[in-house]
Amino acid sequence: MSTYRDFTAPIGSRRAPVLRTVGTRERRSHLTAPRVPTVGIDIGGTKVMAGVVDADGNILEKVRTETPDKSKSPKVVEDTIVELVLDLSDRHDVHAVGIGAAGWVDADRNRVLFAPHLSWRNEPLRDRLAGRLAVPVLVDNDANSAAWAEWRFGAGRGEDHLVMITLGTGIGGAILEDGQVKRGKYGVAGEFGHMQVVPGGHRCPCGNRGCWEQYSSGNALVREARELAAADSPVAYGIIEHVKGNIGDISGPMITELAREGDAMCIELLQDIGQWLGVGIANLAAALDPSCFVIGGGVSAADDLLIGPARDAFRRHLTGRGYRPEARITRAQLGPEAGMVGAADLARLVARRFRRANRRRVERYERYERYVEARRSSQDSA
Repeated sequence: MSTYRDFTAPIGSRRAPVLRTVGTRERRSHLTAPRVPTVGIDIGGTKVMAGVVDADGNILEKVRTETPDKSKSPKVVEDTIVELVLDLSDRHDVHAVGIGAAGWVDADRNRVLFAPHLSWRNEPLRDRLAGRLAVPVLVDNDANSAAWAEWRFGAGRGEDHLVMITLGTGIGGAILEDGQVKRGKYGVAGEFGHMQVVPGGHRCPCGNRGCWEQYSSGNALVREARELAAADSPVAYGIIEHVKGNIGDISGPMITELAREGDAMCIELLQDIGQWLGVGIANLAAALDPSCFVIGGGVSAADDLLIGPARDAFRRHLTGRGYRPEARITRAQLGPEAGMVGAADLARLVARRFRRANRRRVERYERYERYVEARRSSQDSA
């Protein structure tokens, strides 16, 4: 690196000054952000993925490691993040770090209020990491980061009102309007998975019953398949044979694979999940009226097996159907790297502060060197 470690601390000090991000929202357009490399980090329940991303959304290098066990202290995860950033900064001139965290992030994008898969509770992640790294740090929800990436570089390009829905273990989401992520007053907007769609329905880990993600998510897909297999249903014989009777081995990717091979039960299960997805999207359209819905997350790998039924259900349940424009429903394009790419690109919005502060630090260092040299010359001449 050229400046990351060479000039991180003033003369006579081993501590680098903490550089804070800009205010509570993006104050500079992505169009005017510096075209410099930044690091994006996607923190999930099973892995931490980090990558250096350029201004066009290209991943220059990517590294990943397992997420430390959630029973460990938050500092263990912070240590993992720092190690990955320092590893990448050895080979790249990094100007900022963006983090997409699977959890609730406050409106200031500093604290992780709650992370279901990690022991973060009201954790000041941005300030802690900024105190250990010599570049600005930006923290956001992982669905917000993924939506930003799809809007900038993927399926949502050109859309001015976009809603992203991420289908994984549960359902996450994000809202973009006119180039701004809408985070809500307290930073936790977009938790679409916990809209109640079936009063008194399946119990959700959030504590409520009938949440949307209990009917249209990876967990819902696997739960239905396992229930049919456990009941020894004739329609489940194909998947029972596939797992050799070990019902606990049934997984979402396996169901998608068997559906592509023509297994009738797996196709039907994806249709059911897709129909519930369409119902939820129709509700969101009534509330938000976006021009485009982007469907991401691991379950979206089923593509038209899932999104086709979702489009059909959306048209059947849309309020004012036949008398209003219909939003486009499309699959995300950036895959599992979307959160990482989006976090890096959002971090680019605050990279200019680092460049200016670092340039001033270098200039101070050079002035000090000239001063020392002049004093030395003057003493030698005397």
